[in-house]
Amino acid sequence: MLELRHLRTLIALAEAGNISVAARRVHLTQSALSHQLKVLEEHYGTRLFERKSNPLRLSPAGHRLLRLAHEVTARVAAADSDIARIIGGESGTLRIAVECHTCFDWLMPSMDAFRENWPEVEMDLVSGFHPDPVGLLEEGRADFVITSEPAKRKHIVHHPLFRFEIFALLAGNHPLVGKEWLEPADFAKHTLITYPVPEHMIDVIRQRLEPAGIHPERRTVELTIAILQLVASRRGIAALPGWAVHAYIERGYVIAKRVGKGGLWSKLYAATTNATAQLPYLRDFLATVRRVSFATLPEIEPLRK
Repeated sequence: MLELRHLRTLIALAEAGNISVAARRVHLTQSALSHQLKVLEEHYGTRLFERKSNPLRLSPAGHRLLRLAHEVTARVAAADSDIARIIGGESGTLRIAVECHTCFDWLMPSMDAFRENWPEVEMDLVSGFHPDPVGLLEEGRADFVITSEPAKRKHIVHHPLFRFEIFALLAGNHPLVGKEWLEPADFAKHTLITYPVPEHMIDVIRQRLEPAGIHPERRTVELTIAILQLVASRRGIAALPGWAVHAYIERGYVIAKRVGKGGLWSKLYAATTNATAQLPYLRDFLATVRRVSFATLPEIEPLRK
């Protein structure tokens, strides 16, 4: 029997092009996803994907089922939003604060998708840098905060979004390019180019360099593209989320290296108050952020509490 979860799996496979990435998007193991695909193919008695292709290619039957999947999931999402509006009303305010500069890049598509279903909800980005963005919730100055540190606070709830790897970025002719991965000592004699935020908010410093007693010279820049231009010009090295610089890495504009053999990983959460977490439109925005993120951002993984 064809189920909604099968359609979502089919969309993830078509968009990701391989089973491992698709499995992460729909929060399944690779074996569980493969089993779902097998059930679908047995149900229809035909292949839905060409197995030996890389990336995976849909068969004619797969293309037809994918059209159905897009139609059905879109209608289900619209119905969910309609029901939420019926239950909780259509209007309200959603003030969003972000902890990291790169959050703006991926948050905008989610806001656009949400606005289509909730046109009466007034959305606003809380401007400026905030050393304690979650404090804005406690002060009543924000309703939804993107943060990497789920510190326990009274009346605050943290909703897991996703985890991602942070890569060291080098110029193509940098002397460290030949290394398989970088260790903290590799940063010691090079300028570290970062956003203008306190050191305790920079993952590579907090998680790797500070514990190793490494304190490189630091240069701060507001924009991601400006950081990449400085890196490409050998003015220093940087450490940024893979999803934020994926296109530049693929084009060879900069070279990415793992930070440590196992890589350097960070997490993102959405923080709300216990009270606002119950608002129908805020719950829908949270679901939209998760859905759009896994549909559009490369190399992110599910994050659980």
